[in-house]
Amino acid sequence: MTNIRKLINQIADAESELYTTQFLAPCVKGGRVRTRVAGMVYTFIPKPSKFEGWGIFQAVDVKTARVVEEADLPQIGEYLQHFPQIRLRLVHQLQRQTWLGYPINEADMRQRLQVVKPIAVHLVTEGVVFEQIIARWNGQSCWFEEIDRRTNPIIGEILQSAVKQRIPVEELQFKDMTPELRTVYELVTKQIDGFTQPQQDEKRLKKALQMGGGELNQFNDRGDYWTVDWTTADGVRHSSAIAKSDLTVISSGICLSGRDRDFDLQSLVAVMEQQEY
Repeated sequence: MTNIRKLINQIADAESELYTTQFLAPCVKGGRVRTRVAGMVYTFIPKPSKFEGWGIFQAVDVKTARVVEEADLPQIGEYLQHFPQIRLRLVHQLQRQTWLGYPINEADMRQRLQVVKPIAVHLVTEGVVFEQIIARWNGQSCWFEEIDRRTNPIIGEILQSAVKQRIPVEELQFKDMTPELRTVYELVTKQIDGFTQPQQDEKRLKKALQMGGGELNQFNDRGDYWTVDWTTADGVRHSSAIAKSDLTVISSGICLSGRDRDFDLQSLVAVMEQQEY
């Protein structure tokens, strides 16, 4: 009985201390804030509920904590010092100040977190795609600390340029390339409509057919060529084998007296419709 009473008194003392203590915590919009008092962890709904950032909070009751003021940089820095650093590259913005990041060193992340995967980084206040950052892992979430000034900025510029040139991940190659950078590039380009190879292939076939007056239905990859299922303007369907290199016709699907390779996909449409040949 004595132990139970002692525990009750400890809880009462902790709650009494809680209501008179201000605490610093990070908060994402719609999230919760936590603090530890006398060894007990308390979770609160922030007030105002739309607050996002680093704040100084004070408990109103056991469920709610109000924002007293925003925390300053020295306070945030001191808070983050308690947690291990993780170096990541930014992949893309998930929402507001939350970004997806990927480790610059997979072995290090595996050792720290026992898993290697893209990770959400909260309260990212600066940085762009491919930027290398320093974040802190508190055991449950990852919080942005600062841009990693020690990294070579040229790497990010090279990756940005490669995206603009639509270089496939398979062809990406430059000095200081790492498997992690290749993974980051692939994650970034997957978010870009029409960037991946199948999407580029589809766009290329559609354009050739449309210029000839036809329409693409579907296509299948056969290695050095595609089998293309397409339709002429009058609604007749055809299946043709088309070379990937230059869209030369390998097999038109009809008898062209051995002249299949005299045509490309665009001119084949006219052949099928007997507009030019």
